[in-house]
Amino acid sequence: MKIVILDGISITQKDLWWEELSEMGELEVHDRTEDDEAAESIGDAEIVFTSKCPISREVMDACPQIKFTGSLATGYDHIDLKAARERGIAVCNVPAYSTDSVAQHTFALILEITNQVGLNNTAVQSGEWSRAKDFSLSLNPIIQLAGKSIGIIGYGNIGGKVADIAKAFGMKVNIYSRDREAAMKSDIITVHCPATEENRGFIDRDFIGQMKDGAVLINTARGALINEEDLAEALRSGKLSAAAVDVLSGEPPRQGNPLIGVPNLFITPHVAWASVEARATVCRVSAQNLKSFIEGGRLNRVD
Repeated sequence: MKIVILDGISITQKDLWWEELSEMGELEVHDRTEDDEAAESIGDAEIVFTSKCPISREVMDACPQIKFTGSLATGYDHIDLKAARERGIAVCNVPAYSTDSVAQHTFALILEITNQVGLNNTAVQSGEWSRAKDFSLSLNPIIQLAGKSIGIIGYGNIGGKVADIAKAFGMKVNIYSRDREAAMKSDIITVHCPATEENRGFIDRDFIGQMKDGAVLINTARGALINEEDLAEALRSGKLSAAAVDVLSGEPPRQGNPLIGVPNLFITPHVAWASVEARATVCRVSAQNLKSFIEGGRLNRVD
């Protein structure tokens, strides 16, 4: 049995490997595969795993021997599910593997805004503290989370975990789907919903205008949810005091992205999901999915 992974480098990086999958057949791993090279990379493989590279109807037509396609993620919209059903191809995913990691990163972003660890470390390393007249060097006000409110948009696994952490900090939690008005007036709003055609760009000028003046916006979900020009304008005008995002409308960002260089905006390069533990879960569960399929089971089948 031949197994092909089309784009495995984002999962394994430099610290993991596909040991369990390699024991189940002849394994061929591609770090990256361009969209138009998918059929060529798959070749005569019966088993295909993909992180982002699309498995389209055309790819399935070109590779009729495919029996199983595994998404190396929770989402599987890069796999043509209808075409797979028509051809009897099993499709599996890895559900909820990054819940803890994304929730943790959400608060890493929040704490960077409230405590400015990076800014303070830079000041110390550059000698600014050594030159200070007082024992405590105050660069920016440190904001306490206890007593603040957080609005959570998208109350699934990750949103629920964020709520638990917020409560541990002593924050008041407002769930957008339950009390939209309270959520919109929260000190911090954090987004954890999937991107759909209906909600694309819904965090725009009108949405931000309903937020509390000086509020903070966090997005570790999908870049398509935010109108980036409107967010940039809100930060420059002071309507929002700060924002932090792990995702952008185009990744990696291209020249001219309206969020690059905006004041009081913190950007991380789509890494919230990518803890060692989360990526190891992807490797392990992907092998479990294939084993179940071989044995006639339906573990994490989405078709």
